Amino acid sequence: MKGISLRYLILILPLLSLWGYKEVQGLLTKPQAILVLGGSTAKLERERFTAKFARQHPNLPILISGGGDGTEEITRKVFINQGIESHRVEFDKEASDTVANFTTTVDKLQQRGIKSVYLITSDYHIRRASVVAEIILGSRGINFQPVAVPSQQTKPEPIEKSVRDGVRSILWLATGLTVEKKPSNPQQIEVKGSGE
Repeated sequence: MKGISLRYLILILPLLSLWGYKEVQGLLTKPQAILVLGGSTAKLERERFTAKFARQHPNLPILISGGGDGTEEITRKVFINQGIESHRVEFDKEASDTVANFTTTVDKLQQRGIKSVYLITSDYHIRRASVVAEIILGSRGINFQPVAVPSQQTKPEPIEKSVRDGVRSILWLATGLTVEKKPSNPQQIEVKGSGE
């Protein structure tokens, strides 16, 4: 019994050390930008929260990924009403889901030399977003500090969504492709390249 426990300890200890190192590194690296995962409800909870949050971080650029068609003008007004200058807010309209929020923005962040971001999304969505961020942003050496937007939802998303999107993120790292369900037919699968 002791031999088995010692073997597990030898295997687990390096993983825990790496995890602890990454956690400390993430906390010590001051965020250089705010990354918002768009796509909250019609009330724009994430965007409204971010506009207030951005007032506390007046020098950070804001990148909003996804969010759907027709929301950019309304979202800009939310930021302007909070006194956020329009030039600080950039929209990435390419993303249609959580994995794409990261695959469409990671190169932009890296090109700008950004090593750490505040990651803003809804509280029920933070686990899945963190899994994907750890894989995709982490692959480029970008740390993140998750910031949860309070919501009316009382439970986090099912763990299966985090696992599914974690696998999709690894697939993207290995191939540059993502696999998405088409909204019109949930049974139909679409494969997209990173350059599309």
